[in-house]
Amino acid sequence: MKVADIRRTFLDFYASKGHTIIHSSPVVPGNDPTLLFTNAGMNQFKDVFLGFDKRAYSRATTSQKCIRAGGKHNDLDNVGYTARHHTFFEMLGNFSFGDYFKHDAIKYAWELLTQHFHLPAEKLWVTVYAEDDEAYDIWNKEVGVPAERIVRIGDNKGARYMSDNFWMMGDTGPCGPCSEIFYDHGPSVQGGPPGSPDEDGDRYIEIWNLVFMQFSRDEKGNMNKLPHPSIDTGMGLERIAAVLQGVHSNYEIDLFKNLLAAAKAAVESVSETPVDETSPSLKVIADHIRACAFCVADGVVPGNEGRAYVLRRICRRAIRHGYKLGARGPFFYKLVAAVEKEMGEAYPELRNPEIAKVIEAEERRFLTTLSKGMEILEDAIAKTTDGVLDGSVVFKLHDTYGFPADLTADVCRERGLTVDTDAFDRHMEEQRAAARANAKFKMAAGLEYTGAETVFTGYESLEEKGAEVIALYVDGEQTEHADAGAECVVVFDRTPFYAESGGQVGDTGRAANDTTILNVMDTFRIKAAVTGHQCRVAEGGVSVGDKFDLRVDEERRAATQRNHSVTHLMHKALRTVLGDQVQQKGSLVTPEATRFDFSYSKPVTEAEIAEVERLVNAQILRNVDVVTQVLPIEEAKKTGAVMLFGERYGETVRVLTIGNAVEFCGGTHVARTGDIGFFKIVSEGGIAAGIRRIEAVTGMNALNWVQTQAGYLNETARYFKVPGSEVPKKVGDLISTVKTLEKGIDQLKSQMASKVGDQLVEQARDVAGVKLLVARMDGADAKALRETMDKVKDKLGSAVALLAAVGAEGRVQLAAGVTKDLIGRIKAGELVNFAAQQMGGKGGGKPDMAMAGAHDASNIDAVLASVEAWVAEKLA
Repeated sequence: MKVADIRRTFLDFYASKGHTIIHSSPVVPGNDPTLLFTNAGMNQFKDVFLGFDKRAYSRATTSQKCIRAGGKHNDLDNVGYTARHHTFFEMLGNFSFGDYFKHDAIKYAWELLTQHFHLPAEKLWVTVYAEDDEAYDIWNKEVGVPAERIVRIGDNKGARYMSDNFWMMGDTGPCGPCSEIFYDHGPSVQGGPPGSPDEDGDRYIEIWNLVFMQFSRDEKGNMNKLPHPSIDTGMGLERIAAVLQGVHSNYEIDLFKNLLAAAKAAVESVSETPVDETSPSLKVIADHIRACAFCVADGVVPGNEGRAYVLRRICRRAIRHGYKLGARGPFFYKLVAAVEKEMGEAYPELRNPEIAKVIEAEERRFLTTLSKGMEILEDAIAKTTDGVLDGSVVFKLHDTYGFPADLTADVCRERGLTVDTDAFDRHMEEQRAAARANAKFKMAAGLEYTGAETVFTGYESLEEKGAEVIALYVDGEQTEHADAGAECVVVFDRTPFYAESGGQVGDTGRAANDTTILNVMDTFRIKAAVTGHQCRVAEGGVSVGDKFDLRVDEERRAATQRNHSVTHLMHKALRTVLGDQVQQKGSLVTPEATRFDFSYSKPVTEAEIAEVERLVNAQILRNVDVVTQVLPIEEAKKTGAVMLFGERYGETVRVLTIGNAVEFCGGTHVARTGDIGFFKIVSEGGIAAGIRRIEAVTGMNALNWVQTQAGYLNETARYFKVPGSEVPKKVGDLISTVKTLEKGIDQLKSQMASKVGDQLVEQARDVAGVKLLVARMDGADAKALRETMDKVKDKLGSAVALLAAVGAEGRVQLAAGVTKDLIGRIKAGELVNFAAQQMGGKGGGKPDMAMAGAHDASNIDAVLASVEAWVAEKLA
């Protein structure tokens, strides 16, 4: 059966069982901010399952367009390299909204698979939740599946109801056990049945999941029975097509065979070399064109944020893989026609000429910088000696040439390199911080204000009734009025909003009256005691003299206060543990975390960090009142309070006493130390000579961090099959074993280089009275080339040599060597670049030894043959 026939058979079967065929919803979810893209068939029925919506039908069936390439569900990195990962796929599903339940759901599924898709019953296995005896009995006693082909799966993910066979919509809400159906490809394929240690093999493939939605989980974790249990099923169309067409890879089904052929033809139309039809890059292109075409069809265009950025990433990833195959002009947009041919009947929205135009425009934009970007990347890779690409290169490619970081990571993964993501993240954060600072500078700069000071009431309350607008600015210019949609700066005569100061970020929230709503997006100081509210006019309009009720975002303020208050406790603990030489040098307090910079000449040890955490959490557990006093500056100094770096102090100051810490601070704080909840340091490192930085979290953020780290430990422990306490020893043993093996490999490579060097020496020829060796060592890495070059030079005594190796991905590595006595006449760097540039690469090094890389090996033999004439000319 072809893909189109399978889709139609499925929908028609369920229509015959009283289901209404519902057209797929767009890949952009409607009215659901929790999802980046539609990723399951039930998405469009979510409100029905939650009881917020009621349809005219109680049974439905769909073939749903789904994308998993961003957010929580992201399969992008695996696409093209595995048999079943896609950015776009279709999910076949049937749904019951309080109508039929387990008996009919199971019987319908079995009837479709065995009587309409004609799958052998003996090839089908099923799983059920361990406690779901009802489903087990239906499969065993009513359908007739033997007990040995029914697998009970319990809580295998670390907590109650956390199981492969228990589905939850979220932490609360509808949920229930599920039953998965697997197809057995037979003993010729590696892998074990579901629930076994080797279940990850390819022999047993899950083809369908039947979800029995029968409970609603409340906030306390209680499972309450739903009055009207429902059914939600999902079967990947591409996956069932592979089973029905007798192939093991989704890329071998008829739909993908046609898309792969179209991709090959499109690339070859702008390439001078034929394309290997087995290349993973073709699979990437064939997969990505579907995701891109459906995104554009449903209203997404490439851009720099959200869904638009995901679309841009997918597009540019496909274009780069085309470049890798030899494409040197636009080709990707041409595949829209192939997608329309394969899927246009089922999805008429594909019959829109604008889709190809949008993708072509994005392709042409990227092609203008792709070549230069690849040149920079290839050069950086050639110079990489430790297997890790410098994060600053990744940032430059992203920032200047529009290379998404994951695209660069793709290239590195193909070359056996990793990316210094920490350095890249630092550059990105520095850029964002600079942008934020610049934006705020521009917002505040040039605002000429001569009115009264703002009265701050935010210490006592998060609300203020009837605050009057006393100044208004749009685009930096003072004005009397701003309409809906405008961004403006508003000065009120009084406000509960805390303006960014002393490292604490400004408040956000809302201002409203009977006709107007202002979204307060940030708060900053225009002058020392004048607060500017950066607002967007959501409804109505705002004029000078208007009065508003102001309300601060309470949850965000509370999270920020927890982090600000704990910063003072941490400062005190650091001075206690490390000494009085610790002085604050900067801070940033946000709702998510606190970042604290301080003077200290060496790294803080793990034991010292643990002691700081212990001291801070001890103060939190005391749960004492936080006391603030407003005192004249000279009187305040006599209290012994610490004056914090970066703060500006007037004639009177606020003295904060929190636990055992007494400091000057004008920020907002918790009422009692216990309000902080829990404190955890998540990182410590140097940022400049003699300056260290600590980042820490509190409250639920701290709990989430600890749970995440515990999850990593538990996962590692399960991998090694030992208790968590034994993981460090296991890892140490593994590292020791790897080092021993690497040492042995290095010894073997050295021996091999010596032997290969002996053999290569015999190939040296006399050119203008100098020994010249030009040879290939395919499969050798850069280190092997260098070692062999050293052996060759030693054995020849006086010579010029060029060694070349072509790797598995067609990557060319070159090593040039010139003995000391000849470097006055010829340079290794010139020789290696002469060869590399003919293959689209470049390199460099010392006069007697140089390395280079190139990405086009198609003419390597001709290039090597040309070296003799080049050397002869240099020596003449």
